[in-house]
Amino acid sequence: MKINVIGTSGSGKSTLACGISQKLNIPYIELDALFWRRDWQGTPDEAFFACLSEKLRASDDWVLDGNYKRTQAVKWREIDLIIWVDYSFGRTLFQAVKRAATRAWNKQELWAGTGNRESFRKSFFSRDSIIMWTLKTFANNRRQYEALLNNPDWQHVRFVRLRSPQQTQVFLRNLTKL
Repeated sequence: MKINVIGTSGSGKSTLACGISQKLNIPYIELDALFWRRDWQGTPDEAFFACLSEKLRASDDWVLDGNYKRTQAVKWREIDLIIWVDYSFGRTLFQAVKRAATRAWNKQELWAGTGNRESFRKSFFSRDSIIMWTLKTFANNRRQYEALLNNPDWQHVRFVRLRSPQQTQVFLRNLTKL
C-alpha cells in the first residue's frame, strides 16, 4: 500500500501519516525531512527527486507526508491512496500557531542533523513564518486539491478527504491494508 497524506501546513499531515505508519506497520517518509538541509537550505530538485525515488523504492508499502507539487510525478507513480487533510481554515491556522509556539518554546530540532529549529521570531515575526505560509497557501491549496480530485489523470487513484479530526479518528480506526 502506497499512501500520500496531503494538506496545508498545520493541517495535521505528519500526525496522521505517523498514525497510519504505526497502524499498518509500514515505513513513514517525511518529505520535509528529505528536502530541508542545515540552516534551512533546501535540497536542489535533482538530488531531492533522487532521494525521494530511492526512499520509495526501498519498500513495497509506505506512507508519505507532504505536498511538494513538483514531486507528483515521482511520488504518485505507483500511488494507491491520497488522503487530503482538509480541516477548516480556523482549525488549520490554530494548529499551525500551536505547533509553531510549541516548537519554538521547546527549541526542538525539526529534522535530525539539520540544526533547523523554529524560533518565536521566525515563526511569528518573519516573512518566512510557517504561519504566514499557512495564511498564504490555504485557499490556493484547497483549489488545487479540489482540481486533483476531479483530474482524469488521477481517477485510478483512491482519494479520501478528511474534513474534521473526528473523521480522521474514524478513518484511522477503520484503516486496514487494501
